[in-house]
Amino acid sequence: MARNCRYSCETAVQTLEWINAIIAFLRPHRFLCDAHVVNFFKDRLWESVDEQWMECLRVEPVENLLKIPSGMVQDYWPSSLKEFILVLRSLVLPQEQTALQMVCEMFPNLHVASLSSVLTQGMNLKKKHEVEILAAIVNSTARKVGGQTIIDVGAGQGYLAQVLSFQYHLSVVAIDASSHLGEVTSARAERIKKHYLSKMRKARAANAYLSVPQTVTCRVLSSETLKALSDYLLHNDNDEQSKHIVEGVADVGKEPSLCNDPNNESSLVLAGLHACGDLSVTMLRTFLECREVKAVVSIGCCYNLLSEEGSENTGPQCGFPMSESAKLAGFSFGKNARDLACQSAERWRNLTRDAALQNFDLHAFRAVFQMVLCRYYPEVWKASPSIGRKGKALRRQQQRRVLESNLRLEEYGQSCSTSDIDSLSPKISSSNNMGEGSQSYTVDKCSLFENFCKSGLCRLGLVPSQEIDFLGVWKEAQHFSELVGPYWSLRAALGPLLETLILLDRLLFLQEQGNMVEATVVPIFDPRLSPRNVAIIAWKKDPDFIL
Repeated sequence: MARNCRYSCETAVQTLEWINAIIAFLRPHRFLCDAHVVNFFKDRLWESVDEQWMECLRVEPVENLLKIPSGMVQDYWPSSLKEFILVLRSLVLPQEQTALQMVCEMFPNLHVASLSSVLTQGMNLKKKHEVEILAAIVNSTARKVGGQTIIDVGAGQGYLAQVLSFQYHLSVVAIDASSHLGEVTSARAERIKKHYLSKMRKARAANAYLSVPQTVTCRVLSSETLKALSDYLLHNDNDEQSKHIVEGVADVGKEPSLCNDPNNESSLVLAGLHACGDLSVTMLRTFLECREVKAVVSIGCCYNLLSEEGSENTGPQCGFPMSESAKLAGFSFGKNARDLACQSAERWRNLTRDAALQNFDLHAFRAVFQMVLCRYYPEVWKASPSIGRKGKALRRQQQRRVLESNLRLEEYGQSCSTSDIDSLSPKISSSNNMGEGSQSYTVDKCSLFENFCKSGLCRLGLVPSQEIDFLGVWKEAQHFSELVGPYWSLRAALGPLLETLILLDRLLFLQEQGNMVEATVVPIFDPRLSPRNVAIIAWKKDPDFIL
């Protein structure tokens, strides 16, 4: 079971103790969790943070700021700041991949097979790493519980489903809400099938078994939908490779129900590689509510898409909290905190200095742009507009390519320096302790800011007014722009803690079922490659147990 030096989650009692400790720590720091950072300058958000902390961190090298989410402190920092960071980090679920040893203890015969170039075609290093490990774990889980069919929930392009089928010879159904991705999955599976058939013919293996995944287009909106789909698949076992079921399973009611039928001996295993938002939650509920589902292996992501109790558009079963004990604690996230839970300490630590400075500058630009909207377009500002990511997605892809290159070199025992990260925005040359800066630096920053604002206004369908004093607005905020990096770093440190709370709540939900279920949380991927690396693995001790 995953643990750190102070807390454990081996039992429901211990998990709840950990959850309560996290909630007690978070309550006095809600202002950081709830902050809408685009209002950084307008609402003077830095004033809510200890003044001594901010004065210390505003002159700190950016390299040290990037280490804060990982729990690294400097000896000369204020003692209260060091205590905040160290206590916070002690509450975070460890995400080092060394915990894979625990998976090996659960599955003594676990073997992570290297995938052929045919199966990995189209995968980047991150996806190959994830699929290799997860497929081996799902295979071992299925063998342990006698699982006959794997349902890959949120299958995307079907990488996991195809490895489970062709590499491990399992019966697999790949489910995704996108009909386009279903077609991509089927086409890719057909190409792989032809390759293996050709090899079998050459080897004259006429009786060799070749498993091909089915693909199903279905929007899984609840555990009832997933249970109904399980019924449908179990009852309609045929050779069709692809099924399309739009907006749920419309025809399931016409068939006799098999789910929770004591006479039905079929068994299913649910698997999800980064099933978004409530989809991961739905998998866990279905695992408990459907007799035929014997085990689940789930790695969640997109916590920003989770539904919460009491929030708008939430059904009877929300994404957080899941466990009865966490519900009694009365803690809620809110939109900004759910966004924050997606922050990765590893991603921060692996940023280059230039990439970090560009990120901080873009955040500063967006926050000053909010002042422009508030002052010159008050009706638009009240609607809380979004101007998009403005280059973040491209920078993230480029950062991943740099990281992958470094990891490949590490495999050969070489060292390398990370190259500068390009971005869609113009490159900004600056340091984190320039003070007021030179006049040319000020003018350059202002010019970049003006371009940023005009681009943002265009995205909102607005024509830049001649009355806007871009230089004046920028100068109002410029003195405090050095606080953006420290504020973002402190706030980002809370991200892994919020993720830990979500994961422990899911684990406790399973542990509350008593001795009927065995459940664990364990990091299975290298967090440098895959920040969302924690798997929830559970199986039923009592094969006939249902919630």
